[in-house]
Formats: sequence, structure tokens, C-alpha cells
Amino acid sequence: AVRVLRIVDAGRVGVILRFGKFQELTGPGPHWHMPYPIEAQAVGSPLNVAQVRTVELGYRNTLKSKVLHESLMLTDDENIIDNQYAIQYTIKDPKEFLFNNRNPDGAVVQAAETAIREVVGRSKMDYVLYEGRSQIAAESEKLIQQILDRYHTGIAISKVNMQNAQPPEPVQAAFDDAVKAGQDRDRQNNEGQAYANDVIPRARGAASRLNEEAKAYAQRVVARAEGDASRFNQVLVQYLKAPEVTRQRLYQDMMQQVLANTSKVVADQKSGTGLLYLPLD
Repeated sequence: AVRVLRIVDAGRVGVILRFGKFQELTGPGPHWHMPYPIEAQAVGSPLNVAQVRTVELGYRNTLKSKVLHESLMLTDDENIIDNQYAIQYTIKDPKEFLFNNRNPDGAVVQAAETAIREVVGRSKMDYVLYEGRSQIAAESEKLIQQILDRYHTGIAISKVNMQNAQPPEPVQAAFDDAVKAGQDRDRQNNEGQAYANDVIPRARGAASRLNEEAKAYAQRVVARAEGDASRFNQVLVQYLKAPEVTRQRLYQDMMQQVLANTSKVVADQKSGTGLLYLPLD
């Protein structure tokens, strides 16, 4: 019987038809087949299963423009955002890929738009624009794959990249002002907190020092008062025993202290007692 030799290159898979129906897949290398029209390669075969293909959602890189009917999406808090994605995929099942897809790129774009709208629609605007970008992409990747598998497309999603996310252009200026106001508020809060962190410890230290000084002063005053009271009580005991003698001794002690600090003494002869003590040293 006549045979036809067909060679499949590395990284490709041949799809063979017999009388127009799927017969088999052939890997890289030479293969013998029956001649046409008994056997033939399917249109598009052999398929490059090693190639990573990329489709765009919300923009077209070749046109360098946005596709607004794809990029504008509604968030859970009823805000509209303008976002674009790049979706990479490979062929995981050549038979399904070839026979179940009229337009594989279009199928991926449609599945991606459906999935991403669902993920964005249950997320807050700030989450999509800022901290949730990587999580949005990861959740969208899983959901896109589920949709494609449901329709047996033979496509494997390898990566979803969020290229850009921002408010729509008509409100971009107002949004930027709001963001700047928020940044100014955060900066002022940080500066206020830094000032408080500096002033409060110093104020607490000063208050603690004043408190300790007040305690020390109180202890000195109390000790002095207790000493004075003790001396008074001792004098009182002596006074009760000998009032006149104690009075004279106290007077002499006081005069001795006063006269010890002066260089002149003036005596009144009319009221004098005739006895005057003068410090001569």
C-alpha cells in the first residue's frame, strides 16, 4: 500500500483525519500515513503546543488604544474603574483546541471578560486599584480556566497580568485630588504622631522629676517640723519643772545667737538691769 511520510517538528503535535474524522495525534518526528483523501492533516495542524499565546482585554497593543466596552467595569461599591489585562495561554488538548474553537483568541477574551467582571464586581474600588491587584489577577485566572474547561476548549491559562487600573479619564483629576488629600492627611497624622512620641516622653519625664522633687521637699519639711516639735516638747518639759530658769536660759541663748552676728551693741541705761553680757572674742 502507498504510504506518505509526514514529519512533525519539535514542540508541535499533528492532528490526523481519516475520511474527514479525527483519527490520531502525532508527536514530533517522522510518521507514515495513508495518502489523501484517505488520511490528511487537519487544517491548522500540526499545532505549536509549546507556544505561549497572549490576548489583551481592555486594550489592543497593536492599535495602542483602549477598548472601553471591555475595560470599564463596575465595582462592588458602585464605582467604575478602567482596567486592562494581558492573558497568556497554551494548548493543553490539541483535539479539543482544533475542533471546539472557531476563534481561540476570541474564546479566551470572552471568558476573561466574564470572569474578571465577576471578580471586580465583588471587590471594592480601592482594593482593585491598590492592594488587591495581584489577588484580582489570581482569582480571575482560576475562574477563566473553569469557564474554558466547561466548554472543552483545550486551552490552559498560564498567566493573567493586570496591566493597568485607574478611574475613568473624566474623573481622573478629581480622583487624583482625593488621593493627594488622603496622602496629606496620612503625612500630617504621621508628623503629629512623631511629635507626640517626642513630647509625651519628655513631659512625662519632667512630671516625674517634679513629683520626686516635691516628695523630697515634703520629706524635708516634715522632718524639720518633727525636729522642731521634738525640741519644743523637750523645752516644755523643762519649763514645766522650772519656768523662771527655763525662761532666762532661753532668753540668754537667743541673745547669744543675736549678738554673735553683730559688731555693735547699744544698751539702754534707763531700762537696763545692770547686767550685760558682751561677746569679747
